[in-house]
Amino acid sequence: MKDISRNLTMLCDFYELTMANGYFKSGIGEKISYFDVFYRSNPDDAGFAIAAGLEQVIEYINDLHFDDDDIEYLRSKGLFDDAFLDYLRTFKFTGDIYAVTEGTVIFPGEPIMTVRAKAIEAQFIETYVLLLLNHQSMIATKANRIVRAAEGRAISEFGSRRAQGADGAILGARAAYIAGCAGTACTIADEAFGVPATGTMAHSWVQMFPDEYTAFKTYCECYPENATLLVDTYDVLGSGIPNAIRAFKEVLVPKGIKKCGIRLDSGDITYLTKKARKMLDEAGLDYCKIVVSNSLDEFIIGDIIRQGAKVDAFGVGERLITSKSNPVFGGVYKLCAVEESDGTITPKIKISENAAKVTTPHFKKVYRLYSNDDMKAEADLICVFDETVDDTKPLEIFDPVHTWKRKLLTNFTARELLVPIFKDGKQVYNLPSIHEIREHCKREIDFLWDEVLRFENPHNYYVDLSQKLWDIKNDMLHKMRKTER
Repeated sequence: MKDISRNLTMLCDFYELTMANGYFKSGIGEKISYFDVFYRSNPDDAGFAIAAGLEQVIEYINDLHFDDDDIEYLRSKGLFDDAFLDYLRTFKFTGDIYAVTEGTVIFPGEPIMTVRAKAIEAQFIETYVLLLLNHQSMIATKANRIVRAAEGRAISEFGSRRAQGADGAILGARAAYIAGCAGTACTIADEAFGVPATGTMAHSWVQMFPDEYTAFKTYCECYPENATLLVDTYDVLGSGIPNAIRAFKEVLVPKGIKKCGIRLDSGDITYLTKKARKMLDEAGLDYCKIVVSNSLDEFIIGDIIRQGAKVDAFGVGERLITSKSNPVFGGVYKLCAVEESDGTITPKIKISENAAKVTTPHFKKVYRLYSNDDMKAEADLICVFDETVDDTKPLEIFDPVHTWKRKLLTNFTARELLVPIFKDGKQVYNLPSIHEIREHCKREIDFLWDEVLRFENPHNYYVDLSQKLWDIKNDMLHKMRKTER
């Protein structure tokens, strides 16, 4: 695997460093603290999201260190104690991390990662952890919507030239593949992660030759086993498709090669693909595939399929790689507990006039509850760390949005979602291959009810707090209100 890593320890908000210095000076830098990563709402008003980016978080944690240049830069700011700067020379992560695995379906409000570490360490990693999880989870969620809209037709990610920087292109391609895309146009994503690289030709290829037919014939001769011809440089129906048919028949048919295709990148996709399919079939090329691109997303793809477009595969660029319709995944990193010297865990809560910003306190675990009848996911339950769900007994789950709604589970299996990633600073999680993550994501989608998968007005999936956790949160809120009075 190609190494594209670099030391990004200093990719942090500056206040992570000023707080760390403050913790160090005040003597609480060693205090064990618990932080949750969670998000507040699904992108595009969807029914769920998909977790991605954990592998890069692991790489970051394993390489966390300050170089001499970093120390000297911080010294130049005139804000930091010399003793703190000396401490940073041997800085590394020594805590614990728990997380949902990549490709897992996730829902608002539930922890997708919990960090237990010394206050300085736990606070410091906030920015880059959020950057990695927010970006890739956003792209994976968008990509999966597009994949599902295509109803089994292959989706290739074509967005590198419109991505927000190199990491946006490379890691975006990775996330898109995890979520179900068949491949990418981003070559380095194949070299680095094994995301299959694919591509056809640009309009410039056609323009480079004296005529369209010569361009197509030459391409077929260069790549007889992988010839997909771009037919909309000049006139799709008048010359593009006829010249493609001629090139296929003269170069590929005599060799018995049937793997070929045409690509459309402009115009009325539904109309043109219907005409193209008819022309190809009449020419005896009913096996020739039709690929389309051009500013597509899940809604456009769904529309043209319903209109009867004859499409075998899609190339999707800017609206996928930037998640154009909802380009921010709102993951946050919040303190939920601290550990006292005797090992007691003290819950912490943040309150707000905005109810959505009130946090859920304590060190927690998350269970997913599956019906034993069909193994569909019925609900998630967030518990205090020392609770265990007994799936041999009936369990009542409340809808957190419509609190009067509830469901009684009587025949279910509980699976814990957060798994150990680091223990005492050592990685204890074996990284799966990207292909294994992709298969896991596919299974996760299969566990969801169709109503949750809807693009418009999806069913609200139940995510509830255990009674013990609900009581702790409620008691803390009441105490806060009394203090304010």
